[in-house]
Amino acid sequence: MSTLTVGLTDAELAIAGARAGAAVARARYGTPLTRIEKSATDFATSADIEAERAVLDTLRAARPDDAVLGEEGGHTGSADAARTWLVDPLCGTLNFAARTQLVAVNVALRTTAGVTAAAAADPFTDEVFWTDGAGAYVRRGDADEPLVPTAESRIVDVNLDPPFANAPAFRGVDLLADDRLVARFRPRVVSTSLAVAWVAAGRRAAYVTDGPLIDTVHFAAGVALCRAAGAVVTGLLGQPPETGVGGLLVAADAEAHAELLALVRDRFAG
Repeated sequence: MSTLTVGLTDAELAIAGARAGAAVARARYGTPLTRIEKSATDFATSADIEAERAVLDTLRAARPDDAVLGEEGGHTGSADAARTWLVDPLCGTLNFAARTQLVAVNVALRTTAGVTAAAAADPFTDEVFWTDGAGAYVRRGDADEPLVPTAESRIVDVNLDPPFANAPAFRGVDLLADDRLVARFRPRVVSTSLAVAWVAAGRRAAYVTDGPLIDTVHFAAGVALCRAAGAVVTGLLGQPPETGVGGLLVAADAEAHAELLALVRDRFAG
């Protein structure tokens, strides 16, 4: 067992894992990458594989009995484990492959009590957004600062990546064209779940995505951060996440959430 991870709390281990993945992303940025095709519209790279290996090595050194669900390697460990780490080693692969520094390394621990620890690392700012399930913080170096959501920026990130689970009733691209949205907010497309952490940090007013969320390695860390920071977290139609039509609507405050929820519901009403 690595002496570097002995005695770490789950939150500190999540941070260590996310930082290990982020170090790989920084080292591989701009270097030749091997692509591994997953589908006609999705792929991983050798950097994704290496970053996941670095995260998993860190987690397993400290918690060898825990299960892991990795974006690239799938599920390892006991199928009925009470503790499972959800790992997205490089969220924003297309950005990364195109040499765009908008990616995140997401690590979250799911227990019988829910997600109890999580971290999302930005490899290029050396920031780690993290939660122990009670509070939410951003760490720069060894210093922590509480995350405080605010809708002041009015910037709303809308995920346009597939799957479009609720099409044709709802598609994120249609929401961007709604005059009522642009009258109140400023839409952006970052194409990485780093934007979810930005809602917790007050850098985004909201984030909207379609698609299933059950056991998602992409959003587990960001959702946990937003909940701990006090942001409003629901499914697309205001229901609890992982139920109903799915999707995710995260907003910095109740007012922004209500405005966006009305727009999304109108799309479904069609």
